[in-house]
Amino acid sequence: VLEGYNGTIFAYGQTGAGKTHTMEGVPDDDELMGIIPRAFQHIFDHVALLTRGQSGEDDADDVGVGDGEKYLVRASYFEIYNEEIRDLLVKGGGGSGG
Repeated sequence: VLEGYNGTIFAYGQTGAGKTHTMEGVPDDDELMGIIPRAFQHIFDHVALLTRGQSGEDDADDVGVGDGEKYLVRASYFEIYNEEIRDLLVKGGGGSGG
């Protein structure tokens, strides 16, 4: 993902098995943070590290990128249940049969 490739995390299992807890975790608890917030934290920490080098400081350990470099992060969060797909980032679920 950090090299520009797409990534997918697919949680599959029986109702009540802990998929949502594993993916989301407990808000505001670093130890019980789920996969989604950990992944976002890792991605944005990496981007911050790379863009820090654009400040013009001369540092041999800097891993910054070229001037004008931009980053685009896109995310989707879907639920598939009983052959119905719901976009969990759209207010109201944005259900589409299927």
